[in-house]
Amino acid sequence: MAGRIIDDDVKAVRDAVPIDAVVSEYLQLRNAGGGNLKGLCPFHDEKSPSFHVSPSKGLYHCFGCQEGGDTLDFIMKVDHLSFSEAVERLAAQAGITLRYEEGGYTPGRQQGERIRLVEAHKIATQFYIEQLERPEAEIGRTFLACRGFDQAAAQHFAVGYAPAGWDHLVRFLRGRGFSDKELILSGLAQDGRRGPIDRFRGRLMWPIRDITGEVVGFGARKLREDDNGPKYLNTPETPLYKKSHVLYGIDLAKKDIAKTSRAVVVEGYTDVMACHLAGVTTAIATCGTAFGGDHVKILRRLLMDNAAAEVVFTFDGDAAGQKAALRAFEDDQKFAAETSIAITPGGMDPCELRLAEGDDAVKALVDSRTPLFAFALKSIVSRYNLDTEEGRIAAVDAAVPVVAAIKNTGLRDRYAIRLVGMVGINSQAEEQAIIRRVRALARSRDSHGHDGPQDRGRTGHRGAPGQRPPAQPAGAGPGPQPSRGPALNLRSPAHRVERELLKLALQRPDLVSPAFDAYGADEFTAPPYATVRLAIEAAGGASAADGDYLARVREAAPDDSVRALVTELAVEPLHTRRDPDELYAGTQLVAVRLAAVNRRVAELHAQLRRLESGQQSSAVVAVQNELKVLQDYGRSLQDRGAAAL
Repeated sequence: MAGRIIDDDVKAVRDAVPIDAVVSEYLQLRNAGGGNLKGLCPFHDEKSPSFHVSPSKGLYHCFGCQEGGDTLDFIMKVDHLSFSEAVERLAAQAGITLRYEEGGYTPGRQQGERIRLVEAHKIATQFYIEQLERPEAEIGRTFLACRGFDQAAAQHFAVGYAPAGWDHLVRFLRGRGFSDKELILSGLAQDGRRGPIDRFRGRLMWPIRDITGEVVGFGARKLREDDNGPKYLNTPETPLYKKSHVLYGIDLAKKDIAKTSRAVVVEGYTDVMACHLAGVTTAIATCGTAFGGDHVKILRRLLMDNAAAEVVFTFDGDAAGQKAALRAFEDDQKFAAETSIAITPGGMDPCELRLAEGDDAVKALVDSRTPLFAFALKSIVSRYNLDTEEGRIAAVDAAVPVVAAIKNTGLRDRYAIRLVGMVGINSQAEEQAIIRRVRALARSRDSHGHDGPQDRGRTGHRGAPGQRPPAQPAGAGPGPQPSRGPALNLRSPAHRVERELLKLALQRPDLVSPAFDAYGADEFTAPPYATVRLAIEAAGGASAADGDYLARVREAAPDDSVRALVTELAVEPLHTRRDPDELYAGTQLVAVRLAAVNRRVAELHAQLRRLESGQQSSAVVAVQNELKVLQDYGRSLQDRGAAAL
C-alpha cells in the first residue's frame, strides 16, 4: 500500500507550479483586473468568461458553476485524478522528488494509475522514434519523404515507427517495470494467445497529445500491402484516450490559436504537419472521428468566444468532402467565432497541395475560405433545377431553415436577401415573403428555447459574481450544478459590505489588520460570512497573514461549502476601480461596525421600552448608559471614520 505523501512535499509542489501556468495549458486567460485573470470555464459551457484565476493567491473560482480551489484541485477536477496523482503530476513537471510517510522516494508502484499510463506512453513515444532510424523502418522514412517530410519534420512531430514483430514494445516496457495489466489498460498492447502482444506493428506512428502536451494515444498508418488492418489504426478508448476529447496538434497550435483567434481544422495527421510546416501553425485535426461537440469546447476555451475569432474547416473538393463540410454547419452555432470553409482544389488534401504547389499554396487555401453560411446555401440551392418554378420553390423551402438558424439577426436578413438572388426571384413581394418566413421561423425557434446547441441543458442563469444559480430539479440534465455554498441574499446592503470586508481580509489583510481581528463573528449578519470570519480567526487572524495564510483559512473551514466560499471571496474582484488602499478598507470596516452598532442601538431601544413599562428603574439606567455609549460611538464613526475604530 502506498504511503501518504508528506505535507512538506505537497506544499513544495503547490508553491513551485504557478496556478496560471497550469490553467493556461487548458484555456486562454485574459486580464480581469486587480491582478486576476479570466477565461471560459472548463467545467461547464458558458458564453462569457466567469472563470477567474488569482495567481497571487494560487486559487481559481468560477462564478458560473461555483467550482473553485487551488492548483491541485484544478488538476484533480479537469483530468479526473486522485489527490496523489495530481501531486505526482505537478511534482514531475517541477522536478520535485516526492517522499512518502512510509519512507523512500516515489517508487513506480506508488504512482497513480493515470501517471503510470502517461509514463508508459512517454516511453513508447521515444521507443517508436528510435525505431524509425533502424533499417526495417526504411519503408516509413520513404513514406514521409514522398509526402515532403524530412527528418527534421519527423522529429518536430515525434513521428516514429512500430516494428513488425509481435511483442517488441511489450518486452521493452516490461523491462521498464510495467505490468501486463498496465500495458493492456494503456491500449499499447492487446491480448494474444500466449500473452500480451503489441497493438501497433509495422506502422508509422504519430503520438496524440492532449492540450497539456502529454501523450495519451497514437495514430498508426499502414505501410505494407500484407497488413490486413485498417489504413489508420488508433489507440482504443482507454482511461487516457477518448477520441472525442482530443485534437491532433492542439499542443503545438494552442498558443497561436489563442494569439491569432483562428483555428484551422484539417482531416489528417499529415495535413496538420503540412500546414504547420507551411506556416499555418493553427492547424489541428480530429483523430478517427468526426468533429463534434467536445472538440468545439476545446476550441471555444482557446478562442474565448471572441466575435472576431474564426474557425476554418478545410475539406477535399470531392463529394465526401463537401458532405463533411455541410456536417460542420451543424456545429457552427456552437461558436461565437465566424466559421468558414476552405475547399482544396482538385480533390487534394493540404499535404498533397503543399507537395504539388508549395507552402504558399497552403496559406492561399486558408486565405480563400468562404463563410460557412454562404457555402451551405450554395450547396443546398445547387441541388435543385432553378430553371423551373417548382425547383426554385423547393430550393427556398430547403434553404429557409438554414438561414433562420443564423443567430446574428443582421446577418440572417442579409443571407435571406442573398437566397432570393441565388434562386433567381425578381419579385419584391416574394422577396419580402421569404424574409418574413425566415424571421418567423427564427422567432419560433427562439420561443421554444432553440438557442443553439451550446445552450441545451443549461439553466440560463447568469448572476453577478457571488450569486448562486438556482438548483435544477432532479433529472434536469447537464448544466451548472446547484450551489454547494449557502444561499445568500446579496441584495441586502449589509451583506454586500460584509462580503467586501471579508474579501479584503482574505485578499489584502495588510489593509484591514489589526482592526479586523477585533471584529466578532456576530458583526456579520449572514451566517456563512460569520463562519468565514471564524475560519480566519482559527487561522491566526488577518494580522498573522503570510504565504500560507489562505491555505490555513481554507483548512480551518468546517466543511466544503464554507471552503468554497473562502475560495470565492479570495478570488472575486473588489468593488473598486482603483487599487484598494487604507481609505477604501477603512470605509468597509466602518460600514460593518456602524451597522452592528445601529443594530445594537435598535435592540436597546426596544429593551428600554419594555423596561420602562415594567417600571424597573435600575435596569433602565444600565440600558440607558449602554445606549448613550453606543450612540456616541456611532456618531464618532460617522464623523471620524476609521480613526474611531
